[in-house]
Amino acid sequence: MEKYGIRFHIFPYICCMIQRKAQEKLIQLSQSFKIVAVIGPRQSGKTTLVKATFPYKTYVSLENLDNRAFAEEDPRGFLETYQKGAIFDEIQRVPKLFSYLQEILDNSTEKGLFILTGSNNFLLQENISQTLAGRLGYLSLLPFSYEELNIDDKTDNQWMFDGFYPPVYDQEISPTDWYSNYIKTYLERDVRQIKNINNLLVFDKFLRILAGRTGQELNMTAIGNEVGVSTKTIQSWIGILVSSFIIYLLRPYYNNYKKTIVKRPKIYFYDTGVVCSLLRIQNNEQLENYPLRGAIFETMVISETIKAYTNKGIEPPLYYWRDKTGHEVDLIIDDFDDKKAIEIKSGKTILSEWFKKLNYWKKLTSIEKSYIIYAGNQEQNRSNLTKITNWKKIKSVINKQ
Repeated sequence: MEKYGIRFHIFPYICCMIQRKAQEKLIQLSQSFKIVAVIGPRQSGKTTLVKATFPYKTYVSLENLDNRAFAEEDPRGFLETYQKGAIFDEIQRVPKLFSYLQEILDNSTEKGLFILTGSNNFLLQENISQTLAGRLGYLSLLPFSYEELNIDDKTDNQWMFDGFYPPVYDQEISPTDWYSNYIKTYLERDVRQIKNINNLLVFDKFLRILAGRTGQELNMTAIGNEVGVSTKTIQSWIGILVSSFIIYLLRPYYNNYKKTIVKRPKIYFYDTGVVCSLLRIQNNEQLENYPLRGAIFETMVISETIKAYTNKGIEPPLYYWRDKTGHEVDLIIDDFDDKKAIEIKSGKTILSEWFKKLNYWKKLTSIEKSYIIYAGNQEQNRSNLTKITNWKKIKSVINKQ
């Protein structure tokens, strides 16, 4: 198969099962930059994607102890082994490689020479971003989107409970089993790698408390009091979860509109399967009357919106708005001259009260485009310019001008 002037083959997993929407952007980046990094949470499909897209490149896993020892002890000799380029998987294991890569890239004109993957956002590290500035294109790969899976016979509760991580689908592992083991593995491997946390039981408690606050404002003082640690520690742990693609902080929309607004970000988990596991929900039926069902549904919609942007290599221009009198809009998309206000509702029946917050918002701003994303299937265009659509069509809302 040839695309964008690059000949590549698709592994059976990608070809016969699920084509990742981010693949097109990955190929484009490899034509523009000497080095491309694919970052995202563990088990989101990074390795499968890069090996499928670049089968002619040597694959090197830095999780392998022998490879890692070679790279750490003799980084120059290690890189000389791969003068024609390679895929370096989990490169955050050997951060000293970045400085040596800079020297190689400065002496080469070849595009897409090295493909890197990492399960934490090493690009947040200032020394690395400076080392590779102008030489590197990067792509965030999150778990599957609904658009990629496109399964019609699942209820909303099943989508929320099953989550979107690839092993639940391609390996057909029970979500209950897979997510509990994923969380345990994450605690034992990634957390200790990023930061020395001695009491993992306390950190586990912190994770579960945070899951119960998905969709809420981040109040680090309150969380610290509940967990029994300092606010500074909570701030540090939040940073770990953000850099590891476990949680996403939705920023507040700062335009004042003559109102005092809330300036804390809101917490959302990237995947609802992780949330359900942390909350010890055992099956999708339990979600039907679960007190946090609305927040979990909102989390799923926010996550799907994020994926619609990251799969195209775009930083999501997403915000929320709330003033201190209680008026709120769940999601603001501020995409330059294309601004939209979105309310997210887990119900299937359209209610008149759903429009109150959007109507209030429109009185304050010049943003006329508004949407209600909900669990029902009825499509409506209301006279107040508010459009109503199902959550599975969120991408059409984002792309609609």
